[in-house]
Amino acid sequence: MTFHVYFSTNLSSSRFIRREEPGFIYRSPFVLVEATPIPYQPGPGLMREPFSLLFRHEAAVVFPQRIYRMDHKGMGEFGIFLVPIARDRDGFIYQAIFN
Repeated sequence: MTFHVYFSTNLSSSRFIRREEPGFIYRSPFVLVEATPIPYQPGPGLMREPFSLLFRHEAAVVFPQRIYRMDHKGMGEFGIFLVPIARDRDGFIYQAIFN
């Protein structure tokens, strides 16, 4: 199973961002709303098919672009680079690109 397919089967599930600030640690839910393959030309050294993930976070405050520690019940904990790309009435949309 490719990474894109794995994420596609887990749409609408929450992943949690772990933020550490001086004096406290908290977890904030991000919901996976889209997993999209990115067109590419196969070539030597290509480790996986590139894809994009979109997450929604229902907060009034934007999380800045950076690497966050994310955890998911089925995937465990990992680092992910998130970029805020849009805002709507339900919160902010963040994108992660894997190429």
